[in-house]
Amino acid sequence: MPAKIYKAFTMIELLIVIAVLGILAVAVLSAINPIEQINRSRDTGNRSDSEQLISAIDRYYANNGFYPWTTGASDTATTLAWTKVDTAWKDSGGATGVLGKLSQTGTEELKASFIDRISATTYNFLYAANSGLQGSSTYVCFLPKSASFKTDAGNRCAGTLPTDYPATPCAGRLAAPPVVWTCLP
Repeated sequence: MPAKIYKAFTMIELLIVIAVLGILAVAVLSAINPIEQINRSRDTGNRSDSEQLISAIDRYYANNGFYPWTTGASDTATTLAWTKVDTAWKDSGGATGVLGKLSQTGTEELKASFIDRISATTYNFLYAANSGLQGSSTYVCFLPKSASFKTDAGNRCAGTLPTDYPATPCAGRLAAPPVVWTCLP
């Protein structure tokens, strides 16, 4: 009776296969750079929140004839200096919160959950600016975390900027390392 021959992998073969799979896993992880992907997704969320805030401000202005950081149509303090967007942001009268105006009954431009999210201490805060001149844009800016958003912001600052563009977002462009803000629109 002939001896049975078992076909199986040896321990060395298994170790080699596991090592090759480990090397491939490290190569794939370094290629996709998960930290950069997480930062890019956060920056995309910040951009979306900035767009939503600008849209709410524009709708408020269209419906009321004045900006939410002013007290009314007769208020001439239309300039919005570089201002942190949070629940402490008050109108020019200092009594009413701007985010509250955008979410109050009657305007309801923003949901309370949106305001809670962008005002949380763990959020990458938004900043707003408007020169107050006729036809000027409202800019909402954030400090990008991902390399791609930082590059885009740096390229924008290196180019020709609109005349109503706030100075703060590009002020740190020549610092080492450069600090530039992503601003919308």
